[in-house]
Amino acid sequence: MRKSIEAAAAQLPALIQSRRPGHALPREFYTEAAIFECDMQSMLLKHWFCAGHASSIARPGDYLVVDLGEESVIVVRTPAGEVRALLNVCRHRGSRLCTGRAGKAAAARLTCPYHAWTYDLDGNLLAARLMPESFRRSEMGLKTLPVRVIEGLIFTTFAEQPLDFAAAEETLTRSAGVYGWARAKVAHREMYSITANWKLAVENYMECYHCQPAHPEYAKRHVYARPPEMNVEVERAGRRRAEILGIVVPDVDGYGCAAGAGQESISIFRSALYEGQLSATDDGRALGKLMGSFSASDGNSTYFDIGPLSDFLAYPDHGVIYRFIPRAVDRTEMEVLWLVDEAAVEGTDYDVERLTWLWKTTSAEDKKIVEMNQAGVNSRFFEPGPYSLQETYADRFVCWYLQELSS
Repeated sequence: MRKSIEAAAAQLPALIQSRRPGHALPREFYTEAAIFECDMQSMLLKHWFCAGHASSIARPGDYLVVDLGEESVIVVRTPAGEVRALLNVCRHRGSRLCTGRAGKAAAARLTCPYHAWTYDLDGNLLAARLMPESFRRSEMGLKTLPVRVIEGLIFTTFAEQPLDFAAAEETLTRSAGVYGWARAKVAHREMYSITANWKLAVENYMECYHCQPAHPEYAKRHVYARPPEMNVEVERAGRRRAEILGIVVPDVDGYGCAAGAGQESISIFRSALYEGQLSATDDGRALGKLMGSFSASDGNSTYFDIGPLSDFLAYPDHGVIYRFIPRAVDRTEMEVLWLVDEAAVEGTDYDVERLTWLWKTTSAEDKKIVEMNQAGVNSRFFEPGPYSLQETYADRFVCWYLQELSS
């Protein structure tokens, strides 16, 4: 594999130059396993990504297992109440310590199922049987990753020198904070396995050119499904409603702009729902309990994008987390988590089916169209076409990706 990565790296400059401005990427970027490995090293392992919500590890010993490609990390709540990110690799012979997506560490310990090396939840090695006298237990703790918990959102990174997260933290505090996400809980989660390259999944998320033909239920409710020039008055009305309620969420257009500057990418923008739509529900009515600073629904939605893999959507009554998880050149997982207020009671303050209906529908549609996209790109006759005026952010993603691959 090392030779194939080096060969791919040698070919990258010519491939990057072959990409026509304003067009999708050449076929090889979506189909070559060696380029996927370059993606991991040049971009994916360098950026911060959302590992989930803090409510999922509310008690000491609770943990999440979060993967990226072949890498795996255990995000755990320690007895002191801190959140730690521990590499899911035993320091003995490398076995995975934890399997599954979540669990609880028995007696605040992580024990390797292979040879029973045992660690505390800070990663310190506690026990290793029958080791020689020269063995130094203190030197064999689990490797750790940096962690930031911002408004309940857990971020970590595999980078040895992490990108500056200060601007992202400040902006999230001012935006997700309005929606009360620090005081939220996960009400439901779904995992979608997509037989496609991760870049096709992300490009799809970053544009709404496809929303009217592919997402009819989303398009009935969200102004963003139409070209911006058609929405000026509706968006102004949405801003006025928010101002009346005292809701202030900053627009930040920094998607991919920090590439090469040592900072994490962040973008935040608001968009109105159609008149009469108070939430992303089948009947347009809000769920029973609003979140954060909202005394009433302002009929708007807010989109947050942090780094290349973590995207968020906020309504006054609930939130949605999208986690893109590249696994292989032709396999991407997409985890969707729904947030409600921590005090909301299922069956009284919200109904799970109403809460999840739209984004279950939309995510299933996304899986289908992205897999169809991959099937077409696989064709030897595929030629990258031009982006439309409604695919600006997909084009920005591709330019950002190529810049990082070139650095």
